[in-house]
Amino acid sequence: MARKKLFCEISPTTYKISLYKEIVKRHIKNFLGKEKFAKVKQEEKLPVVITSHSNDMIKRGPGINALHQQNKADNIRLACSKMNGVVVMPGESFSFWHYVGKTNKKNGFAEGRVIINGKLVAGVGGGLCNLANTLNLLVMHSPLTVTEIHHHSDALAPDPNGVRVPYSAGTSVNYNFVDYRFRNDTDQPVQVCTWCEGDSLHAELRTTNEYPWTYRLVEENHHFHKEDNGKFYRISKIYRETLDRATGKLIKRELNWNNHSEVMFDYSLIPIEQIK
Repeated sequence: MARKKLFCEISPTTYKISLYKEIVKRHIKNFLGKEKFAKVKQEEKLPVVITSHSNDMIKRGPGINALHQQNKADNIRLACSKMNGVVVMPGESFSFWHYVGKTNKKNGFAEGRVIINGKLVAGVGGGLCNLANTLNLLVMHSPLTVTEIHHHSDALAPDPNGVRVPYSAGTSVNYNFVDYRFRNDTDQPVQVCTWCEGDSLHAELRTTNEYPWTYRLVEENHHFHKEDNGKFYRISKIYRETLDRATGKLIKRELNWNNHSEVMFDYSLIPIEQIK
């Protein structure tokens, strides 16, 4: 028996109505909530780098729309400029949409790739998940606390040059109700630095003094599997480990994501040796 369609799946119009409803609900929740968002933004960088990451914003390959990829890069550049230099003080929170704002053409955003009802389609502001992914990757290597995250498929495209980076994809954002948020539960400020050079995205978390811990992500049993519905999925378990900076001793190990992501790219590009 076929699944009954949700209201948002009936037509583009019902999708827009559902979207608007969720946006209004988040505005009300933000207004009534007690969460304190970081307000300080400064050009001068804090002295200590907690962690950093860079990646190529442009995906290339069969079936990938080159214009949408370029627009994605432009969207990321614009979003980076809005949050670059934000200082999250102890007890404060960072919200992706609080700084980026509404992603429409009026605000300078272009049409890129977005996921709607499980399908990759064109949409204004598309590609910002790349920036959210990068922020989450940084936070996973810091003592900051993730307070809101929404996972989508982290198999949107083949791993670049065959190199797998856990959490380099898979974090969904959609204005404004599907947000990415973290809180600074430490006793010192943390600065978010995001900028672009050419087609590369660069990001850092900075602070005033070194923390006594370091962090690493460990992925186990990574593989692709074809399931009964005929679709391939990326499957793995991703653990986050906390280590003592001075001794390197493992302090804590926790399962962070039991990954089961639908492959959204051409199945012929899945490495044969990774299929089980």
